[in-house]
Parts: sequence; structure tokens; C-alpha cells
Amino acid sequence: MKKILTFAAAALFALTGVAVAEPTDITVRVMSKDAKFVGTSMGGVRITIADADTGEILAEGLTAGTTGDTELLMLQDKTRRVPFATEDAAAYTATLDLVEPRRIRVSASGPLGQRQAINTVTSEQWVVPGRSITGGDAWLLELPGFAVDVLAPPSHVRIGGLPTPVAITANVTMMCGCPIEPGGLWDADKFEVKALIKLNGRSVGALPMKFAGETSQFAGTLDVKVPGVYEATVYAYDPSNGNTGVDKTTFIASN
Repeated sequence: MKKILTFAAAALFALTGVAVAEPTDITVRVMSKDAKFVGTSMGGVRITIADADTGEILAEGLTAGTTGDTELLMLQDKTRRVPFATEDAAAYTATLDLVEPRRIRVSASGPLGQRQAINTVTSEQWVVPGRSITGGDAWLLELPGFAVDVLAPPSHVRIGGLPTPVAITANVTMMCGCPIEPGGLWDADKFEVKALIKLNGRSVGALPMKFAGETSQFAGTLDVKVPGVYEATVYAYDPSNGNTGVDKTTFIASN
């Protein structure tokens, strides 16, 4: 049927000299660096499909679906042309009506469920009318980062009675929401998590944060002796590949 439509379009063009648009499907998937697909459980990733030369936006939407098959993605040895994606793996699909080859740019921003962790990646390639990009993993982008979410202290909270210990805690996951724990598939012992501390805008050191006993939870205790405005920037870092995520909070200490 598709060949018949293509021949019909070609015949119409030959008779009229007017190009006829052909529907062209593009499926976009976003994979968390060293992890799984970013989908519904993390609020999805915003996908923008545009003409790379003119900037015209051709389609927009969110990835939806599961994080994919853990065994396939993380545990099996991969060989050339063996796709990562299963049918339920998170994706966004758009149909473009193209009359001629266009250089297409895809931008992916997410995860939208953790806005402080949002990163954006882009990719470009030529797309030919009627030649869809849906096979295998389709148009696959890798999203770097960790989703770091500082849980305590809450921003701008006032803390009195100095000197006093202040617990700094954060939830840290892969960008797909995949859990981190000691000895796990994403091993907490192999990641560096610290809080960079500023007092009244000046750096006063770094606080190591350790796994806190619950999945993806990290904590450290800061001994606060001096009054002022504190800023704690918590980062997670994977020394094996440079993957990094950041979140921050502030608090006010007084006597």
C-alpha cells in the first residue's frame, strides 16, 4: 500500500509539478546515561522536533512509557544492531508531513518530574519524506546527569540555638529514577556525594554525604557554629564516566 501511495504521489507531481507531502514517522527515545529509558515515572522528557536550518518547530510532546527491560539494558552483553528498546519502553512519536528532505533537529529536556535536575540534549540528521525513523531504538538520545533532590534542610529555614548540628539529606537517583544503593546495580559505594558549603557567600568547605540506609538516600551532618546565611550545594558524581547532578538549598543560622 505504501508503494502504491508513493507511485501515486510521484504521478501527481509529474502531472501538476506540485510536490505532495508524505507522512514520515519519527520515534524519539531518551536514555539516562549508564541507566534506562526516561519515561512516565519521572514525568517524561519534553521532545521538540524542528527544522535545523530554519528553526521551524514541526512537533512537540513528551516521552511516555516504562524505563525498559533491566536485564536487556544493563545485564546482557550487547552486539551490533541489537536494539535496547522493548515495545513498552518510553518514547515519543510524531508524524511529519514532508515534501522534501529536511535536516531535522531533535531536542530533549528532562526529566520533568525533577525540574532542578533538567538537562537538555540535541541531535540532528537528515530525514527523507516517507522514510520513517522508527526501527530498532529509533532516534536515541543519551541524557547525562543524576536527579539530585535536597530533602533537608528546606530552603530558607531558620535554625537557632548555635552551636547545633544540621542534617543535610538528599535523594539521588539516575535520571530514569533508577535506585542507588550499596552493592546495587547502581552502586552507592562507587558514587561521590558531597555538599559544598558557603557561609554568607564564601566557601567554607565540603561535607561528605554517605548512604543513609534507605534506597537513594544520602546524608551528612554539618556542625554549625557561626551565624549567617548558609548555602549547601549537593552534588553526585560518578568518577567512572563523569556523570554529575546537582541541587542546592539555603538556611539561616542564628544564636
